[in-house]
Amino acid sequence: MTRLAILFAVSEIAPWVKTGGLGDVAGALPAALRRRRQDVRVLVPAYPALRQAFPDAQVVAELPSLAPALPPCRLLAADGNGLPLLLLDCPELYDRPGSPYLDAAGRNQPDNDRRFGLLSRVAARLGQAASPLGWQPDIVHLHDWQSALAAAYLHYEGGAASVLTVHNIAFPGNFGREAVAALGLPAQAWSFDAAEYYGQFSFLKAGLQFSTRLTTVSPTYAAEILNETLGYGLAPLLRHRRNKLSGILNGIETEVWNPAKDEALASPYDARRLNAKRPNKAALQAQLGLEVNDELPLLGVVSRLTEQKGLDLLLALGEGIATHLPAQLALLGSGEPSLEAGFRVLAERFPGRIACVFGFNETLAHRIEAGADIFVMPSRFEPCGLNQMYSLRYGTPPLVRATGGLADTVVDCNEETLADNTATGFVFAEPTAHALWLTLERATRTWRERSVWRRLQQNGMRGDRSWRRAADDYLALYERAVAERRQELAA
Repeated sequence: MTRLAILFAVSEIAPWVKTGGLGDVAGALPAALRRRRQDVRVLVPAYPALRQAFPDAQVVAELPSLAPALPPCRLLAADGNGLPLLLLDCPELYDRPGSPYLDAAGRNQPDNDRRFGLLSRVAARLGQAASPLGWQPDIVHLHDWQSALAAAYLHYEGGAASVLTVHNIAFPGNFGREAVAALGLPAQAWSFDAAEYYGQFSFLKAGLQFSTRLTTVSPTYAAEILNETLGYGLAPLLRHRRNKLSGILNGIETEVWNPAKDEALASPYDARRLNAKRPNKAALQAQLGLEVNDELPLLGVVSRLTEQKGLDLLLALGEGIATHLPAQLALLGSGEPSLEAGFRVLAERFPGRIACVFGFNETLAHRIEAGADIFVMPSRFEPCGLNQMYSLRYGTPPLVRATGGLADTVVDCNEETLADNTATGFVFAEPTAHALWLTLERATRTWRERSVWRRLQQNGMRGDRSWRRAADDYLALYERAVAERRQELAA
């Protein structure tokens, strides 16, 4: 196996700074590549949480202003549980309250073009001969719009091969035309065949246009974004570059998500000891104030509360879930105020049947995965999704819509798939409340057939959900990208 030098440029990284699946990938995939003896380092902004986590991080480089709008910065080296981190230290841009992208009031930071322009600019500089580290990666792996602009710098100035992974194409990173010059890009970057996107300057389009290779986080999502419905205006460009586009399914951290060793659980269990799963349901019901009743199926949800996630469809069915299935619902999440308000009303109307916790709690997320009977993900689109894979590992069959990574990881339960032992959950096609309701009815009927349900659980728990396969796929992709970039530079 070829040993490569690989730089990840990311805007968040678990467990220190995480808003979603991107943070999980940024923490897990580099570690999996390190286990394959690859030379991997991760560049991430030095947010307050990271400075607090690594107070003794050492300065390894001082960088002057690299563009008119970009202040000087430093690179700090830290050891993130065996993973080499490069913290991009620029207090003017990153030493702020709030999330990586939003201020304390939940609004976009007004200078996100500068904040992530700097991340992209530094990532590109490290991928060039002028790298201040004395270390130059063969591959710069970019993630979503926040670091995608690095591909444009590498295109115009030369440097390493680049791979851009699109975690969610719905967020293009659009800014005004003035950002082109302010971020030190040539005037030709403002063009249809560069980074101009419907009269705005798009970080993501720049990455899609100029990266050596493109990936998404599941094969089905790679196909879906070629179509106008889910391509968000970028489908024509993606179709033009489809021979450079791959879908590589994410894995999960199987040591963190392991029901046999999970300290958050009332009762650890595995596929051979599924009876030991049952106390987790009773413990979750008691914790959330639900009726402690093993004769009612318990639906679990851990999600952002948005229409993308299809939670409006579930909300519309709330009364029927409580009274007609009947079933219980345990929900953890936050998001759109109207959805939070709707679920809050449901919980107040049906105490004992519906419980909602707003916000995020990692321990409770683990307990819902283990304590629920059925995990519900009715997403309108889902680039990959991780919770359905957690659910499969925890013997909690997922109920999902057939989109993106959900379609790639969950096999619908029917006579044929039960017969060949491939059934792992319940899948519906149309993004409607009616289709979701019919599938909930089917799932809860199946739950009452305990021998069938046991087989379904064990089928799901047998699969390999680790990062091993994805790491191998990325290494093969990196080698192709390096060869293509060398040919390009030699031409």
